[in-house]
Amino acid sequence: MKGHIIFSAAALILIALYLKFFISGGCSNISFLYSQHSQQMRREIMERHKDLVFFYQTLSGIKENIIVEASRYKEMDYEVPQILTCKDLTYMTELEFIGSGFTKVVVKGTLLNGKSIALKSIHGKGNDIKQCLQQYGDYSGCHRLATYKLQKEIALLQILHHPGIIQLHGQCYVNSAPSDIRVTAMLELGSPLEMIQLLQTPWEERFKICWELVQLLRYLANSPMGSIALLDFQPRQFVLVDGSLKVTDVDDASTEEPMCNQDADCMLTFPDRTFNVTCSESGRCMGSNEKRNLYNAYRFFFTYLLPHAAPPALQPLLADIMNMTGEVYIGINKTVKAFEEVLNLYKSGMNHSQAQNLHDYNVLRGFRMNDTDGNFRCWPSYNHKGCLLSVHSAAEAAEFCNGRPQCRNFVISQQRTWTGRYLTAFTEKPLQLVPDENYNIYMKRSDHSNMQGG
Repeated sequence: MKGHIIFSAAALILIALYLKFFISGGCSNISFLYSQHSQQMRREIMERHKDLVFFYQTLSGIKENIIVEASRYKEMDYEVPQILTCKDLTYMTELEFIGSGFTKVVVKGTLLNGKSIALKSIHGKGNDIKQCLQQYGDYSGCHRLATYKLQKEIALLQILHHPGIIQLHGQCYVNSAPSDIRVTAMLELGSPLEMIQLLQTPWEERFKICWELVQLLRYLANSPMGSIALLDFQPRQFVLVDGSLKVTDVDDASTEEPMCNQDADCMLTFPDRTFNVTCSESGRCMGSNEKRNLYNAYRFFFTYLLPHAAPPALQPLLADIMNMTGEVYIGINKTVKAFEEVLNLYKSGMNHSQAQNLHDYNVLRGFRMNDTDGNFRCWPSYNHKGCLLSVHSAAEAAEFCNGRPQCRNFVISQQRTWTGRYLTAFTEKPLQLVPDENYNIYMKRSDHSNMQGG
């Protein structure tokens, strides 16, 4: 809160000093710079204004479709956001700086009902404003250009409705406010996507991120505005909301396929690869946006999250996905089908039917162990202090335990993961038993005498 207030006050002082210095003629270089670039600045402002009008016209034209689409997602347990206004901002408490980027700054705030949301406004000290000032020397014009980006994002978030896109709860525009906070977007609050932490989670959770990402890309390829490319496609543009992946920054999204005169104009260039796209008769690089998104998903997400520690039965299918998306010779629809094949096989238990593995175990139904932390560890695990994994059945758990000499028991709970698999704790030493109807304990027969009642 204090940091944000100090930042805003400092920005106002600098603006006042700059304008005073400029108007008094104290610096002829700045006046000359403004005069030299004012016409070019006006052209850029008019161009962004034209783009923004297009978004508003699109929003107006597809309003009914948006309502129908939002209703459909509500039936899918997709929460339709509440509408917040400037009045809600006046009652906002517990303001806390979250982060800033090239153009915008994000602050966390708490509503009267206790719900926390994200507040996004223009970053007056950001590189976008700085570079613009170096080029034009026009503080007001540069803030206007940056504000157009935020307004574009607000318009897009009203047009696009998908569980993989951050929800817009409301907006506030106050023309008399300082330029940094003249426009404020009120958004669903998420936590940053930390790839290093994701790499330490079980494969099932990493696959979930990739699965949700391809669902989003399929929607973007067939959105109400046509095929959309996320030009700034990096993990930092995504957040996790209740464990689900959502893109949170769409101001750099492109809603048109690139224009072209020949196939050479449609080359998709990345730091490590180049792909060819055909120039259509309409003068557009059709399919370019979809391919761009898919390859970025491959290089920023699939490469790190999919192959590592994957179940052996799934590795051939995952290798095919990596090959197809890495070469971009299939579209997003076929990519989704390939992911569905992996998901269905994983949910089915990957053909585990080795019931004989259970012959070496006694089962105590309605009991759990009082503590498994630090008893026996495996990696990756849902519990970093122990060994907590998901299994399709007791037979699969027994197979895992039998393959590790230090594993002596496992406890299956009724708690399930997003794929329907049971969370199961594996242990080494016998521990005290606690009655609990939601658990079953499987003990190797030779260890049964070492168990103690609670």
